[in-house]
Amino acid sequence: MPQANSVTEIPAAPPDVALSHFARLLAVETDCWDVHECLANDAGFVLLDVRGPEAYAAGHVAQAVNLPYRKITESHLAAWPPDTLFVVYCNGPHCNGADKAAIRLARLGRPVKRMLGGIEGWKISGFPLVQSGVAVTT
Repeated sequence: MPQANSVTEIPAAPPDVALSHFARLLAVETDCWDVHECLANDAGFVLLDVRGPEAYAAGHVAQAVNLPYRKITESHLAAWPPDTLFVVYCNGPHCNGADKAAIRLARLGRPVKRMLGGIEGWKISGFPLVQSGVAVTT
């Protein structure tokens, strides 16, 4: 019998528990690759860059709308139907702006997913950014 190690000492969850867990994660998260692929076609969501206007102007995903998380209010979302899916991102794993944005959207009854990795994950994946002198805020 193999010796227990740091991976095997705690048994893996039964398949039904693992299925439930990972399905729940994918209900609230997506990744840069999937977002990139979808933006090349009919995305079916609005991509929100929830960083500040300066960070947005310095480099953002081309189709992203800049709406800093502190400005996520019903009045700022009025342009989109209530069932619009929002995908939010911030700087990356070291930033919780996307989590704060997701909470605000969910509290307003809006469907939301977080793009894992944020702008840093986007760059690491090799996807381009665009720059603008003036950030677009709704």
